[in-house]
Amino acid sequence: MSVKQHISTALRKFPIARFYPATMSLLKGYSVGNFTSDLSAGLTVGIVALPLAMAFAIASGLTPEAGIYTAIFAGFLISLFGGCKVQIGGPAGAFIVIVYGIIAQYGVQNLLIATFMSGIFLFLMGLFKIGSFIRFIPVSTVIGFTNGIAVLIGLSQVKDFLGLEIQKMPADFFSQIKALYGAINTINPYSIGLGAASLLIVFLWPRTWTASSSALRRWMAHIPSTIIVLVIMTSLVTFFHLPVETIGSRFGGIPQSLPTFVVPELSLESFEQLIRPALTLALLGAIESLLCARVADSIIHDRHDPNQELMGQGIANCVVPFFGCMPSTGTIARTVTNIKSGAVSPVAGIIHALTLLVIVLAAAPLAANVPLCCLSAILLFMAFNMGNWYEFIRLRQFTMSYKATLLATFFLTVIFDLTVAVEVGLAVASLFFMYRMNTLTRVLPITLPPDVPEKVQAWLMEGALFFGSISKLEAATDPKVITSPDAPDVIIFDFRELISLDNSAGDIIEGFQRNLAANHKVLIIANATDHPLQQLKRLRLDTVLGKYLAPDMESALLLAREALEEIRVFREKVAQNNPTAKH
Repeated sequence: MSVKQHISTALRKFPIARFYPATMSLLKGYSVGNFTSDLSAGLTVGIVALPLAMAFAIASGLTPEAGIYTAIFAGFLISLFGGCKVQIGGPAGAFIVIVYGIIAQYGVQNLLIATFMSGIFLFLMGLFKIGSFIRFIPVSTVIGFTNGIAVLIGLSQVKDFLGLEIQKMPADFFSQIKALYGAINTINPYSIGLGAASLLIVFLWPRTWTASSSALRRWMAHIPSTIIVLVIMTSLVTFFHLPVETIGSRFGGIPQSLPTFVVPELSLESFEQLIRPALTLALLGAIESLLCARVADSIIHDRHDPNQELMGQGIANCVVPFFGCMPSTGTIARTVTNIKSGAVSPVAGIIHALTLLVIVLAAAPLAANVPLCCLSAILLFMAFNMGNWYEFIRLRQFTMSYKATLLATFFLTVIFDLTVAVEVGLAVASLFFMYRMNTLTRVLPITLPPDVPEKVQAWLMEGALFFGSISKLEAATDPKVITSPDAPDVIIFDFRELISLDNSAGDIIEGFQRNLAANHKVLIIANATDHPLQQLKRLRLDTVLGKYLAPDMESALLLAREALEEIRVFREKVAQNNPTAKH
């Protein structure tokens, strides 16, 4: 075989995912009716995304246009290269706390580098099929950090909601509390009034119109409440000159143009210090996008490609930093809006991005009088909906491991940061999982039929034999089983109830078999199937055992009788050759 053939064969065997975006499905049967549905949905979700994109960027410590540009570029690329037909990508609330912390510690330029690095990590995660493993993150960990992020988002919006005069909000929890408390005497009543009214409108608008039987009123319910809030509050500030902080007063408005292409300066030092933040962005982006895709699947009764979705997310996050944008991922609220508006393909997501582009080029100056207290109210409402608060009430119903994992992740997210929270949450969940598996794993002596010779001993293996439960093997592999005068000559391990066998347990069994063989005794393994059998083959134990790898207990007992006879003959020969030798 030639070198080229060897390489080709190796690549076929290597576990690399196929690059096949969901847009490829458009080549089969896409109709004018499909495009009409996607056009309507894309226009709707584009309008919905506008205030959220600005709010997310401002809350993250960036300019509002950074959020809009992210929604345009990332939204377009995620829809073009992603693995879900209806997912909408862009800036997300889950990133607010992480991005704000990175900017506070490293600066905006390094945020762009970290975003680019996270894109590489995301693409590699998809390429090497890690997308399928994200679902193994315990739900208690996901709920814990999601609720923690919701608390931090809500806390970060108190300043603008109350109109407090704070030059710059700190990044950590306790410093934020201290800063808010120190500025409590600078409350702006106009900000509170506009913010409270915004909250009421966002909450009541869809509920008020939906309750009516009128077709016009039901149509009114489909107008995004966030847009209604922006129009009303911006009009009030414009016509009555209310003394509240606006996008124009803080940022000078939004440029009526596209961003310039800029290459961030990358150095070895910045690369080393940004690996951890980049991994955090990648992990959070992967979890958020795949959770969003699963929600979409449950609504449209379809199945997304998780690895392709991560590759699409990776491409988007590699591109957006060159336009001064923030990290992006799949967004549940906009995706659900997209589906409910009639989207049937990724074209809706592409149209959503183009809609935002047209808005920026045509109507950017109108955003100058948008009050920040209005955007903070939108984020407060989003943070409340983001959290799974009922889970705290139900905690008493769950196991100690679930409670400990959820609460540890929640408090660590709030007090420290998401990276620490996820690391500790996964560690706690893993420890409890190992403890649980250890309690379910048993190694029990088997009572054999009366006609089986006494020199045969059998053990039943149940559960999973892994590094956390190998202590259960002590009784069955005790050295006394080999050396004591009344020890059995044949040991049978019945794997009938064994579901998993790791290398640590396999090494112990291998060492035990070696010691038995050195003392002219026999180990028989019966009923090894699936994973335990694969492990025996990896360790070459199937070759070592040979015929003593029995398909069932009946065969194992027949082999045991044969082995006893062979042992008896061997010992007689030894005794004849060396009469003084001990039997």
